[in-house]
Parts: sequence; structure tokens; C-alpha cells
Amino acid sequence: MAVWQWIRCFSGPHLQRIHRTPDQTRPDGRSSRRGFNYQPRGLEKHTDSILGWASTVWSLSYYSSPLLLCYLYRKGYICSSKLVPVSQYLGTILICLLGVACLRGWGRWKNPEYLQFISVLEETKRNHSAENKKKLRGFTFDFPHWPLDFSWREVTSSKLSKTGVSLLKPEPKLRGTADSILYSVRTLPCHIIGYLVAHTFGRRMLYPGSVGLLHKAMKPMLTQGQAKLIEEYDGQRNKLVACDGNEIDTMFVDRRRDGGRNGKTLVICCEGNAGFYEVGCMNTPLDAGYSVLGWNHPGFADSTGVPFPQNEANAMDVVIQFAVHKLGFQLNDIIIYAWSIGGFTATWAVMSYPEIQSLVLDASFDDLLPLALKVMPESWRPLVQYTVRQYMNLNNAEQLLKYQGPVLLIRRSRDEIITTGGPEDIMSNRGNDLLLKLLQFRYPKIMTDEGIRVVKQWLGASNPLEEASVYSGYEVDDGWCESVLQSYQTDRDVLFPWSVGEDMTQEGRRQLALFLARKYMRNFESTHCTPLPASEFHSPWRL
Repeated sequence: MAVWQWIRCFSGPHLQRIHRTPDQTRPDGRSSRRGFNYQPRGLEKHTDSILGWASTVWSLSYYSSPLLLCYLYRKGYICSSKLVPVSQYLGTILICLLGVACLRGWGRWKNPEYLQFISVLEETKRNHSAENKKKLRGFTFDFPHWPLDFSWREVTSSKLSKTGVSLLKPEPKLRGTADSILYSVRTLPCHIIGYLVAHTFGRRMLYPGSVGLLHKAMKPMLTQGQAKLIEEYDGQRNKLVACDGNEIDTMFVDRRRDGGRNGKTLVICCEGNAGFYEVGCMNTPLDAGYSVLGWNHPGFADSTGVPFPQNEANAMDVVIQFAVHKLGFQLNDIIIYAWSIGGFTATWAVMSYPEIQSLVLDASFDDLLPLALKVMPESWRPLVQYTVRQYMNLNNAEQLLKYQGPVLLIRRSRDEIITTGGPEDIMSNRGNDLLLKLLQFRYPKIMTDEGIRVVKQWLGASNPLEEASVYSGYEVDDGWCESVLQSYQTDRDVLFPWSVGEDMTQEGRRQLALFLARKYMRNFESTHCTPLPASEFHSPWRL
């Protein structure tokens, strides 16, 4: 029995935090508290430190391996006479590390807090009951050991293909057979380089949150943020498995029992390219009283995989399925809220599940390509275009146009990330292009050249006073505009695009264009990374 307990401690996960309810006290007799970081004893603490340093050295060696191998080759170390003693040294180090791991298992075995945790974990794996899962949620530990809570296999989906859910693909250029073969041969080097760029530094530049070293650096902050969600908001952590096999780390806060109106609505949050649910945009709808479901991109923090568009959409799909089939929300009770690059998975979600109540996009863009071209040399333009379209095609606007429901866009007036000019050039903010494309698709008869001109004039306002000046300058009558749109909707009840404004004066179309622009977009005076206050989080406008 004792040997079996030691083996479980040896192979068990790293315990990070113990979450206590207010009536529970620590075993050492300290005063009651909601939670505390697990404190390993001397032997476990020192052996953990040694293994942690070994893991860091391995990570640094992995990322620097190309340069390291080149250096060793130039120095003549890559030969049989040199490799034999090196392999012996490495073998000795591995044996020593194994011994350190055994000592760590001994230290854990002597700690009653760890023994209690490992017993709860083993019992939950044997019997995945609600009572056992509730006990297990009292601990934060390494996510790979967390039992599975929901899998895509539990529901059937018509959206799955061989690679996963369906994505919009760029239209291929039509060529003759001979031209096509010749073109493929000529562009083969570009295709190879594009693949290498996308799968090496390109993906890491686009999604820095997937870099392991960043995760290690942010680990204390993420643990603290997760503890806050669990202990202050009674958050429930769950592991989901997407159709590509990636494990998605999620956090759910249920407000349905609080009695508030917003608590019956679920807000699913989609984070930015360096955002995590532990410290990301979940707090905004939480402070507004909504039920909230946050999740981490594939490869971010404890979620597995890599964040390519296909994997992102697969993850979003299983999150929605989990919200409907496990948490019990209807699609028309779900709001999708996204910040920055999270707009891709958000627009995919509303395109694929059109019954979703509404969509809120904060500091998002229409298309990745213009932003990628901004940071790359002009001479790389063909390579950048191919790489983005083939491997990183974040076509937010194209997906958004497939959705018929209410939409709210939030533009940061001093955004420095999604502008192609600079933070002072507000007209280069790609959120403007997202708004214009949406309005032109939904209201083509209103968004003529004159309609586009007045909306751009409104978008060019640098502060709320200028916005109000432009709006009042055209004497926009909100009541008249809303009555025109309501009358059109009542008489026809058709899907977008609408033909409203077809038989209207130019002055009327200008008023409607400005009215719609202000309803679909709100300005927030801040930079890109400033957290959105709950007071700025609103349900999108609907007739």
C-alpha cells in the first residue's frame, strides 16, 4: 500500500493551489481563508526547483538548437569520437534527474495535503461523479492530469470535415491546365518558404501567447487570475477535447441563480493573441453580471496544440457545443464577445451558428493581410500574401457578412496595434474597414458613394465632440431613421442585404448612413490593450 502511494506521488501532477471554502481551515491551524498556494516541504521544494531548472534549460536548448547545432558543427564536435562521451554525460544527467524525481515523490508522500489531493484525483478518475468532480475543483494542478469533462464525440456535428469544421477558403485563381502546371513549378519555392515561415516564427509572431517561455514567465500571474475566478466568482474549470484532439482549458462562471437579468445570458469570450482567460477580457462581462465562459487558444497556457485557423475554429466549435449540451444554454441566449485577434473565432462562431443572439467585437479588424504587410518589407509582399492566405487567413469581415444577427463594434481611438499608419492616424484603424464592409453589405442602397463619404467623415472624428459635431451637422433625426428601418423590416421581413433607401433622397440616405454607423460602432477613448470597463459593454442594437 505504501509503495503504491509513493508511485502515485512520484508520477502525480504538480499541485499549485488549494481552494478552500470559508468554513475550512488549513491543516496547520491558521485562520480561515478561501484559498492558498500549496507549500511543498523541504525535500519536495528543492527537488522541484532542480527539475524546474532542468525544464527551463531544455526549453532554451530547444529554441536555440539550430544555432547550437551550427556552432557545434563548426567546432567539429559532431563526430563519433565526440558524441560518445557526450551521450554518456547526458545519460548520467538523466539518471540523476530520475533520482531527483524519486526524491520528490518521497517528499510528496510525506505531505498530508498532497496525499489528500492525489487520493481525490485517483477517485475522480475511477468515478467521474459530480460529487468527486466538486472535490477535485478544490485543487489547481497540472492540466494534462485533469479528467476529461466534454468531448466533441458526445454530439454529432454536420460541420466536420476531414480536418475539422468548415472554413471559408480564398477563391483559387482560374488557369488553364498547362498554365497551372507551369505556375505551380514557378511558385514552388515561394510555397516552401511560406510553409516554413508560417510554422516557425510566423505563427509565434502572430500568436505570442503560444510561446512556452512566455507562459513560464506569466505562470504566477495566470495562477493568481485563475484563483480569483475560482474563489471569488465560484468559477468551474473544465477540459474539452476538440475534433483535432487538442485539449481546451475553459473557465465557466454561472450567474443564473443570482436572479439578475443578465445572468441568464452566457457571454463566450475570445481572447487576443497574447491573452488568457485568467487575466483577459472575461472580467468585463463578469462585472456586468453575465454568466461567462472563457477559454484559451490552442497552445496557450494549458490548452494543447497550435493556434492555426483550423485549430482555432475546431476549439471554438467544441466550446459552443459544451455551452449548449453540457451547460444547458440555448444558442439564442449566447453572446460572443471577442477582443482583437479573437474576432476570427468569434465571426466563425456566428457564421456557423447563426442562431447566436449577438456579437460584440472589441478592437478587432477586417482582414489580417493589410496588418501583416505593414510590418514586413515591401519586397516580401508576394510571400506575405501567399503565407497569410494559405496558412493564416483571418478573414473576419468575410465571415461576419454571413451573419444576420445584431453586431456591435468597439473601436479604440488610440489603437496602436490594428492601424496601418499609427495610433494618431485614426482613419488607418482596420476597425473602420470592418464597419464599412458590414454596412455596405447589409444596406447597399444607403451606402452609396455619398453614404460612404459621410460615414468616413464621422469615423475621422478624433474625439466625442467632433463626432457629435459631424452627426448634428447633417441634422440626423434618430426617430425618423428608426421608423424608416422598422417600417421596412415589418413590410418585408427579409434577410440582409436590404434595399431600404432605394427610392430616397440623398439627404435621407446620409442620415440613415450616419444613424447606422453610430448604432453599429462605439468609440472607446483608449489604446489597444486597455481592459474594457463593464460600463462600455453593451448588447448590440436591434430594431
